[in-house]
Amino acid sequence: MPIVVPVKFAFASRDLWFDPQGLDIVEGDHAICSTERGTEFGLVTADPFEVAEKDLNAPLKPVLGVATDADYDRADELARKGEAAMADFRELVAKNELDMKPVGVEFLFGGEKVVFYFAAEDRVDFRQLVKDLSGRFRMRVDMRQIGVRDETRLVGGYAHCGQELCCTRFGGQFEPVSIRMAKEQDLPLNSSKISGVCGRLMCCLRYEFEAYKDFKSRAPKKKAVIDTPLGRARIQEYDTPKEQLVLRLENGKQFRVNLADMTCSDECVKRSEEQGCACRPDCVTRDVMDRIESPEIKLALMELDREMGVDLGGGLDAADRIVASGPTPRRKKQQEEAAGKGGKSRGDKGSSRSRGKGAADAAPTEQGGSSRRRRRRSEAAEPAQDIAASHETQQAAAAGNRRRRRHLSADERNEAFRNAAARDQQARDAAEKPADDASQSRPSRRRRHKSAADGARAEGQRRQSAKPDVPSVADQVASGEVRVSRRRPGDGGGAAAKANNGTAKPASERRAMPTEGDAREQGEGAEKKRRRRRRSRKPRTGGEGGADQGGSSRSSDTPSQ
Repeated sequence: MPIVVPVKFAFASRDLWFDPQGLDIVEGDHAICSTERGTEFGLVTADPFEVAEKDLNAPLKPVLGVATDADYDRADELARKGEAAMADFRELVAKNELDMKPVGVEFLFGGEKVVFYFAAEDRVDFRQLVKDLSGRFRMRVDMRQIGVRDETRLVGGYAHCGQELCCTRFGGQFEPVSIRMAKEQDLPLNSSKISGVCGRLMCCLRYEFEAYKDFKSRAPKKKAVIDTPLGRARIQEYDTPKEQLVLRLENGKQFRVNLADMTCSDECVKRSEEQGCACRPDCVTRDVMDRIESPEIKLALMELDREMGVDLGGGLDAADRIVASGPTPRRKKQQEEAAGKGGKSRGDKGSSRSRGKGAADAAPTEQGGSSRRRRRRSEAAEPAQDIAASHETQQAAAAGNRRRRRHLSADERNEAFRNAAARDQQARDAAEKPADDASQSRPSRRRRHKSAADGARAEGQRRQSAKPDVPSVADQVASGEVRVSRRRPGDGGGAAAKANNGTAKPASERRAMPTEGDAREQGEGAEKKRRRRRRSRKPRTGGEGGADQGGSSRSSDTPSQ
């Protein structure tokens, strides 16, 4: 079997195999090799090893020798010369107005020729450029067009992750990368996040594609329902690098479980055999749940054990126990009383729910026929009914005391004046009665003897304080001398009466005996009053103009002389 040694060149995309020819060469050495282009200087990437004849596509080129110090100096000088030639390369490209991007210049170690690398989208006619480069460098010129990925690999740089570019660090030939790989890895389909420095999809998308594909082929699908000791759970997301699944219970609690710890139920195995596909796990056992480092899950499991009647107090202090081992003294006393009456309490089950409810949870006894809770409810219902009745009474009283304003008619107003006059008359009559009558009507607890001088003095004070003997308005209304009525616009009183007669007459005379001027005015203005429109009571918003209009309308109501 032939022995080969891999060598990496600066502008090559992958390692090339060469025949070491028995040289003492190891990984990390620099070697001078003979290639199709000429003599080149490269780096040995591995120790010599054997390969099969079928793996060789062409005869092996020999390794001329291991690099010496003089060879290192010459390689450094050629590298500096290539960097200086880039300025001339860009200048001539701009001069010939060619659509290409200069990438690098390589002077071969043997001096056979110089190679110019450029990137372009389409084919470029660079015949004139080759002539110009040959005339300037006085060497044989070779033009090589490369892609954007090769350009990025030659230039180098850092990716979004902060590491060196994969194409520069790992090398090798480029493999196709598709958008399906990004979808399979649940990455956002945003070009700025899944594209590399070269503008193409990142090479690392292909590195983990097979791992994601294999994990999803073995794991249950997203949103699938999984059976757990705490109930049903739904798969929320995947953690492919750790091969874990995030599950969410019906109460909202989330936890992680390894895919290897999940098991398949009998129904799942039977269904997979019928359909002829791989069996995907669909349940999580109790021992797996116990290994989960989550306080919420542990508390939920302890609550489940308590409901199932499992005593969790073994080895724990009384203060640390979630459920007491026995009933409290008060509860024990209640149970004894219930047992003495022939009943059966619910607290015998020993659950924490029945412990906290007290005597209200006692079952109905055979003698009473009704539970204590029912009696308490019936007793509490009586004061509630009394409160509701008093509330209704207060509402009715409030509704009765509520007054509704309304305008009195002329007759009602006259009746009110008469009643007021009658009350005043009764008060005066009561004041004029002798003191003896007053003393008899209102007997005093302590009798006091009055002298004649005291009586005369009291009579003089009463006469001085008495009102003048002038009939009041109420008296006049009560006797019928004055009739109270409401004055209406256009009835011929007020300013119109003053304008016609010069003096205003009392209201009783105006209403009882209309003057001739009033009758004439009423006769002449009858036609006019019929045509007059009733004014609106809404306030006018016309400003000064509206006020003038309102004034003119009021002045029109006054009859002309």
